[in-house]
Amino acid sequence: MATSSRFQVYVLAFCATLLIQSGCYGYSVHQRKHAALFIFGGSTFDVGNNNYINTYNYFKANFFPYGETFFSHPTGRFSDGRLISDIIAEYADLPMIPPYLQPGFDNYTNGVNFASAGAGALAETNQGFVLDLKTQLGYFKNVEKQLRHRLGEAEAHTLLSQAVYLIAIGTNDYLAFITNSSLSESRSHEEYVGMVTGNITNVIKEIYKKGGRKFGIKGIENLGCTPGLRTGRPGNTSTCNEEVNAISKLHNRVLAKVLEELKGQLQDFLYSNPNFYSYANDVVNNPSKHGFKEGKMACCGSGPYRGYSSCGGKRGGITEYQLCDNVTDYVYFDSGHPTERYNQKLSKLWWSHTPDVTARYINLKELFEVSNKNWDTSYVPVI
Repeated sequence: MATSSRFQVYVLAFCATLLIQSGCYGYSVHQRKHAALFIFGGSTFDVGNNNYINTYNYFKANFFPYGETFFSHPTGRFSDGRLISDIIAEYADLPMIPPYLQPGFDNYTNGVNFASAGAGALAETNQGFVLDLKTQLGYFKNVEKQLRHRLGEAEAHTLLSQAVYLIAIGTNDYLAFITNSSLSESRSHEEYVGMVTGNITNVIKEIYKKGGRKFGIKGIENLGCTPGLRTGRPGNTSTCNEEVNAISKLHNRVLAKVLEELKGQLQDFLYSNPNFYSYANDVVNNPSKHGFKEGKMACCGSGPYRGYSSCGGKRGGITEYQLCDNVTDYVYFDSGHPTERYNQKLSKLWWSHTPDVTARYINLKELFEVSNKNWDTSYVPVI
């Protein structure tokens, strides 16, 4: 037999083997090396979805100097470079996960990012200008249907159950709460936190129904210590807004409790829920200890602590702003968002934490690597 004929026979035999698994030219979960990553949240995770919706520039970051450090151009990320979701994807040996609304993107086998700057767990938060958590869930359900159509029920179910679901939301809900007197007067802190965490819990349950089993749910750091909330203090003192910090800590406590309850209710439910509040507080108050020079002032903005949201000069009102010389010296890039360097530190902790961060939670590395091969992954009809 000629060499070329032998080669053709070999190829056909190899392809026949693949066909048994999933089809020679189709997707194959058996060949997948990495778990997919699906991302939900607000500006700390938004990689550009808000570029494609009709909203104010206040909820966009697609202009200079955003993105200049890593990308050399603005991408829609509220930072000088990468976000936590980008860095976690790199740790997981995945490409950067694109925004769901990016034109022409429809290959979701590595995952997709639904996050929207300004979004809340409550639909009322910045309603009409952002993609709230329920809307993001609706987009995920569209993706889930498409995956089942393309891969078949069994392989899609395996992909979805092996995937990791990152969620970071709640900050904008609490900002709305403290700035809306009618809202804060009609609800106690406990009631409002219950509403926010309740919506997060409901979304987790919906993702679980579609096959999701592994969740990374980020808590809220010392929100009251951001440059923007320092600026709003009487006399522009250097103190943090402790009312906001109290709500942040309450949110973290309640969220930890409801996640523990979910673990007891949902079979095979795994989650990573780090509490970085104390760590973040230490970074802000003792920046040199963590390799920074400035923990209170933003790199980009205007006013006290550069805490006015004027970075880029395109949000209306204040068009002039200051920009620091060396962004790596700073914890905060603008009035409310961290620099890539701080995102790197937090991502590393979340990926492979040390015991001093918190005593109870699985880290993301463990979450990505855990296999559900011992779970019951037989196809369950969609509820």
